[in-house]
Amino acid sequence: MLAAMPTPPSAVSRDEPVIRDRGDACPGALRLHAADDGFLARVRIPGGALGVRQGELLAVAADRFGDGHLELTSRGNVQLRGLADGCGAGLGELLDAAGLLPAPAHERVRNIVATPTSPAVLPWVRELDRLLCANTRVTALSGRFLFALDDGRGDVAALEPDVTVLGRPDAPGERVLVRLGSAAGAVAVASRDAPRAALLAAEYFLDAVDAAGTRAWRVGELPGQYRLEEGVFAARLTGAGIGAAVVEAVEWPYAAPPAPGAGDPLCVLPPFGRLSTAQWRVLVRLAEGDGMRITPWRTVVLPDAGGTDRLDLLREAGLAFSPDTAWRSVTACAGQPGCAKSRADVRADARALVERTRGELPVHWSGCERRCGHPRGTRWVDVLAAEDGGAYRLSVQGREWDRPADLAAALSAARATTSEPQPDTDPAVKK
Repeated sequence: MLAAMPTPPSAVSRDEPVIRDRGDACPGALRLHAADDGFLARVRIPGGALGVRQGELLAVAADRFGDGHLELTSRGNVQLRGLADGCGAGLGELLDAAGLLPAPAHERVRNIVATPTSPAVLPWVRELDRLLCANTRVTALSGRFLFALDDGRGDVAALEPDVTVLGRPDAPGERVLVRLGSAAGAVAVASRDAPRAALLAAEYFLDAVDAAGTRAWRVGELPGQYRLEEGVFAARLTGAGIGAAVVEAVEWPYAAPPAPGAGDPLCVLPPFGRLSTAQWRVLVRLAEGDGMRITPWRTVVLPDAGGTDRLDLLREAGLAFSPDTAWRSVTACAGQPGCAKSRADVRADARALVERTRGELPVHWSGCERRCGHPRGTRWVDVLAAEDGGAYRLSVQGREWDRPADLAAALSAARATTSEPQPDTDPAVKK
C-alpha cells in the first residue's frame, strides 16, 4: 500500500523567504567541520580545474592528515575526511603550496562550476576567481552561493546557480547572457565582460541582502520585494562601464552531464565520488600535463586517455568509465561511521546491492530523514534507514511502499517505475 511521505526539500517551491538567524557554517579548507569520523575540510576548486601538481599534493594531504581518501562534491570541489584535531595549520601550508589557497579570506566563496568539457570557459573561470579574490565585499557571501559558467550547452546552468553566465557554443566571442537566480530573463553583455558582470551580480545580491535584513545565503531566499531585477542589474552594469541589455525571456538550454566513457575526453566515475589516494594517483598519472576537471556530478574528466594499457589501469583501480555502469544512478549520504545522525552504513549496504538493482530511476540511500545529497526533483527512489536499525524504508517519487522483506527485489521493481517527467527534474545532486 502506498502512503504519502513528505516532499523532499529540493522539490519544494519557496513561496516564503528563508530567514537565516545564524551565519553560514559551510566548511572550507581553513574552517574545518567536526564529523563523527574526525574533521572534514572542503577545498574549493574553481571550475573544477585541477593541475597535476595540485592533484599530487591533495593526495599527500589526504595521506598525511586524513583517512587516505578524497571525496568529490556536487560543486566540483574536493573534501578530505578523518582529519585530526590541530592539523589546520599544516594542512593550510600544504594547500597554499599547491596554489589552492590564493586568498584565505575568500576560500569559501570561490564556488564556481563550469562546463567540464569546454576549454572556452577556462579564461572566464580564471578571471572570475581573480576578481573574487581581489574583492573584500564578496567575503560576505555564504559558502553556498554558486556561480556557473556555461559554454551555452546548458549543463551547469541546470544546477540552480545564483549567477549563471551562458555563452554561445557557435559564437564564443559574441555576447553572452548573465542570469540572476532562476529568473526567466537575463542581461546580455560582451563575452569579455562576463567575469566582471558575474562579480557585480554578487555585489547586487549582497546589497539586496543588506536591505532585506534576512541574511539570505542564496538568490532564491530573498523576499519578493527585494528580488533581483534584470533592469536594475543592467543599469548597475552600465554605471560600471559595461554595456548591457535586458533580454526579457530566454529559452534556457539543457544538456546532460558528461557520461562515463573512454572517449575524448575520458570521463571517470568513482563510486559515491569517493577515491582512495591510490585511485586518485592513477587519475593524476593519466592527467599528464593537461590536468583534470572535477565535475559537479562527482566524476573526473581527463584528456583523451585511450589505449588498452591506460584503461587497464582504471579497471585495476576499480574506477568506472563505461556509459552503462550501474554507479551512474546510485548516490548516498555519508552514513556511518562519518555521520553521528546516520542509523546505518548506507554506502556499504548500497555497494552490496548496486549490481543487482538496475533500473530506470536513480536511487539515493539515506541514513536519516535529512536525506543529505539526494537528487533534485521527484523522480528518484528513496532508500531510508529505519528508526529501529537493520532495515530500510523504500519510497518512489514521494510515495512510500510497505517495508520490503527483500530489499533487492523491491528496489529493482521500484527502479522500473516510470512516469511523466516532472518540471523540476534534472540529474543534478542537491548539496
